[in-house]
Amino acid sequence: MVSSAQVSLKIRQGFILVFVLIVALPALFFSIGRAYYATLIDATEKTLEAHLYSLISEVEFLSDGISMPRTILAPELNRLNSDTYALVYQENTLVWYSESAVNLTVTPDVSQTQAGASEFKKVRYNGEDYRQLSLTVILGNADQSQQAKFILLKKNSALLALMSEFRNTLVNWMLIMGVVIAALMAIGFVWNARPLQRLDKEIKEIEAGEREKISGLYPVELTTIKADLNLLLDSQKRQKERYRASLSDLAHALKTPLAVLKSSPLAADSEAQEQLDRINAMIEHQLKRAATGGSDTWKKQTKVKPVLDSILNAMGKVYLDKRIDFSAHCDQNAAFLGDKTDLMEILGNIIDNACKACVHKVDITVKTDTVKGIIFIISDDGPGIPENKREELLQRGSRLDTYEAGHGVGMAIVSDLVASYHGKIIIEYSELGGAQFTIEFSDDQNH
Repeated sequence: MVSSAQVSLKIRQGFILVFVLIVALPALFFSIGRAYYATLIDATEKTLEAHLYSLISEVEFLSDGISMPRTILAPELNRLNSDTYALVYQENTLVWYSESAVNLTVTPDVSQTQAGASEFKKVRYNGEDYRQLSLTVILGNADQSQQAKFILLKKNSALLALMSEFRNTLVNWMLIMGVVIAALMAIGFVWNARPLQRLDKEIKEIEAGEREKISGLYPVELTTIKADLNLLLDSQKRQKERYRASLSDLAHALKTPLAVLKSSPLAADSEAQEQLDRINAMIEHQLKRAATGGSDTWKKQTKVKPVLDSILNAMGKVYLDKRIDFSAHCDQNAAFLGDKTDLMEILGNIIDNACKACVHKVDITVKTDTVKGIIFIISDDGPGIPENKREELLQRGSRLDTYEAGHGVGMAIVSDLVASYHGKIIIEYSELGGAQFTIEFSDDQNH
C-alpha cells in the first residue's frame, strides 16, 4: 500500500484541483447566491419604502376622507403589467389603488397595526407569494384626523426571476473561472516541475557516468538539496578511492612475502602449498574487489548485450573442444545499474561455471521487469546442484573445491558483488536438466 508520503505530485495537484472545482467553487457559488438573494430582499424593502413615502406625500386630506391622483411619480405603479402594487385602506375599505393594481384580485390583510410602525414580510394570497410592506398613518390636523393603511405588494416570482437570471450568469462565470483555474494550475504545475525535471535529468546523467556533479541553476528551495547532493557525491568518491587504495595496498603488501614463502623450502610441503594457494586466491579476490566499484549510491548504466556478447565470444574460444551450444536472449535496451567490470565479473564467473558443468548446452536469458528490475537466468544441461548444497555454495568462506563440475569456482566473488547491489541469487534445477542460476536486481533496491 502506498503511503501518503509516496503520493505522486501530479496526483496531489489533481486532488487540489478536484477540491477547488467540486468543493470550493460550488461553495462559493451558493454563498454568492445567498448573499445576492439577501441583498435583493433588502433592496426590495427599501424600494417599497421609497414608494410608500412617495404615496404619503401625494395624499390630500378631505373632511370625508382622502384624495390621491391616479397617476403618481413611481413608474412601476403606473403600468398595468407591473409586478408592484399600491393599495390604501381606511377602516378596512379600499379607498385607492395604483394603476398597476387594476387587475389585482387579491385582498391583503388590513388588520390594524400600531400607527407609525412599518411591517415588511412575506405573504401568500390566492396561492401566490408576495413581499408586503404596510404602514398605518394618521392623517389630518389637531382638530380632525383619520387613519389610513398603506400597503405595497411586490410579486415574489419577480424576485425569483431575477435570482434565476443571476444564477445563470453566475454559473457561466463559475464555469469560465473553473477552466481558467484548471489551466493556471496546470501551467503552474508544469512550471514548478521543470526544476525537478532538470534535477532528475542531471541525476540520471550522473548515474550514466556522463556528469561528475550537479551544476545547473535551481530555485532557492532546491539550492540546499543541490549542495547536499554534490557534497554526498564528493564524499562518496573520496571514500571509495580511499577504500580501493587501502585494499589494493594491503593486497600488494601481502603478495611480496607470499612470493617469498612460495619460493622457500616451506612450499615443498603439499599442505603448506595448499594453504599458500588459498592465501594467494584470497589476495587476488581482494584485488579484484578493489578494482570493481560495488554498488554506489550513483550508478552507471551498463548495456547488458555488448557485455554478454563479449563473454560468450570468449567462452566459445576457451571451451572450443566442448562445442557448446550457447543460446542467448537479451533485450537490446536491457541495462544494469552498476559498473561494467562488476557485470562482467558476475556473468563471467557464472557462465564459466555453466560451461564447465554442461554437456553441450548453455542458455542465458536477460529479462527486464517493472517490479523486479533486471533478471539474469543462466541454465546448463549438466548434473545440476543438489538442494542440500545450494545454500552452502553461497555461504561466505565455503571451500570452492567441494562442489562438482566447477559450480563453486568464483562464487565468492559473485555472491559478494550481487549482495553489494542488494540483489539475490536463486539456484534450482533447469529445464535442460542441469543447474539454473537466477540473479535478480531490483531497481528499488539498487536505488
